[in-house]
Amino acid sequence: MLGLMQDWPLLLHKIIDFAAIQHGGREVVSRTIEGPMHRSNYRQIRDRSLRVAQRLKRDGVRLGDRVATLAWNGYRHLEAWYGIVGLGAIYHTVNPRLFPEQIAWIINHAEDRIVFVDLTFVPLLEALADKLPSVERYVVLTDAAHMPATKLRNAVPYEEWLAEADGDFRWAEFEERTAAGLCYTSGTTGNPKGVLYSHRSNVLHSMASTNGDGLHIESADSVLPIVPMFHANSWSLAFSCPMRGAKLVMPGAKLDGASVYELLESEKVTMTAAVPTVWLMLLQYLRQENKRPTTLKLVGIGGSACPPAMIRAFEVDYGIEVRHAWGMTEMSPVGSTGSIKPVVAGLPRETLLALKEKQGWAPFGVEMKITDDEDNELPWDGKKFGRLKVAGFAVSSAYFKGDGGDILDENGFFDTGDVATIDPNGYMQITDRAKDVIKSGGEWISSIDIENFAVGHPDIQEAAVIGIAHPKWDERPLLVVVPKEGRTPQRDDVINFLQSRVAKWWLPDDMQLVKEIPHTATGKINKMKLRETFKDYRLPTA
Repeated sequence: MLGLMQDWPLLLHKIIDFAAIQHGGREVVSRTIEGPMHRSNYRQIRDRSLRVAQRLKRDGVRLGDRVATLAWNGYRHLEAWYGIVGLGAIYHTVNPRLFPEQIAWIINHAEDRIVFVDLTFVPLLEALADKLPSVERYVVLTDAAHMPATKLRNAVPYEEWLAEADGDFRWAEFEERTAAGLCYTSGTTGNPKGVLYSHRSNVLHSMASTNGDGLHIESADSVLPIVPMFHANSWSLAFSCPMRGAKLVMPGAKLDGASVYELLESEKVTMTAAVPTVWLMLLQYLRQENKRPTTLKLVGIGGSACPPAMIRAFEVDYGIEVRHAWGMTEMSPVGSTGSIKPVVAGLPRETLLALKEKQGWAPFGVEMKITDDEDNELPWDGKKFGRLKVAGFAVSSAYFKGDGGDILDENGFFDTGDVATIDPNGYMQITDRAKDVIKSGGEWISSIDIENFAVGHPDIQEAAVIGIAHPKWDERPLLVVVPKEGRTPQRDDVINFLQSRVAKWWLPDDMQLVKEIPHTATGKINKMKLRETFKDYRLPTA
């Protein structure tokens, strides 16, 4: 027997409809590429999104067609997203931090027909245009006054293009499992792979990831999504903020500490989210200028492991709650957040700060387990670590066009490639990527733990740990560090600093100073490049 409920499909354009009806006057504030701040609201965003859909249809875009966006977080990018999905087409977010060859590859692989592009990235596309045969038109996200002279095929300024539609349009009707968005993995090995989100998965993910124990967004909030829309749906914030009715503050291209602080204060931001490198710049600015945020209540940190010193700075020095989160493109992306459960709420403050270093616990809709190399499930004891596998309504079941073959195990779980522990209360902690874990004398060493402790040293700005071949132990850890400005950390001093914080056999065999540590297009430490840099390095203990 079936239930007698309405069949009300979970479609993304229903989110902007809701925001326009219930929170129509709620502001959407953007720092534009042209310079000035732009102020809009959800009612206007919805009206202009309808015109985007109408105009795309006039250009021949149909259900299932891919439309690329190469842009920063801004109101026009937001309008484009809702217009694309409201037509039944698929937004394809292109990460400008990928190598140009990779950008060309993913646009061709996606067979994008139209590209929405910010002024910043017009030269990038001009250099690639003759390699992009599927692209029929480029819509530059600006007005006629700021439109650059360009050789891009059928290029037109967004405002002029949009003016050709009057908004007398109804959203298309289709099934909720219809594809909505396409985002490619960063592709550190081989070509990037496309993750194809559905309307249903994105709506459910937005509901699950922003509840009270998640990123915690309410209508009273003013939210600054620094994490870009080309990073797996900007952690769903482009959907969840209008879904919750929160004010939306879009930072554009200026992500330095001073610019972020300016928006935090001028727009009375209460919640924000970004990768640790952004927060490092903000904290440096706050300390140098002796400033502190006055309205900020919660900071979401993810993308890579958050150093304990950063958590302590926000929570202890500035009284701002940190929600340490974890996820990946294949998970839409949020897979866990670190809110404090009642079972641990009464623990001492220092214990809770240590708990926040973990990546948190999985919300409803994400099933999680750890297994050994023989796929035996391991206990949640906080000690044994193994391969982290997940399943859920917003977890990928396959890559676009079948790339990579079957990506699920026999029980329908996706191997994240991370190595983790899970404690008895469900708090998960990433200890490494499976390909980065250091295997020494038959035992695993967590490079992330060592890195997090190392950046607590007063002379160290950033740290990375990689495994170096050793004749006796197979591999031993090498610590690579970027010094703080004006400081020169000494090897023996740093090793002594780590001695009371990690197991003796985890201590690095050596330390090397570098000017910078390489990162991937999504802000993670690129250990593949580090291993290439130090491929001929010989440990003093070897």
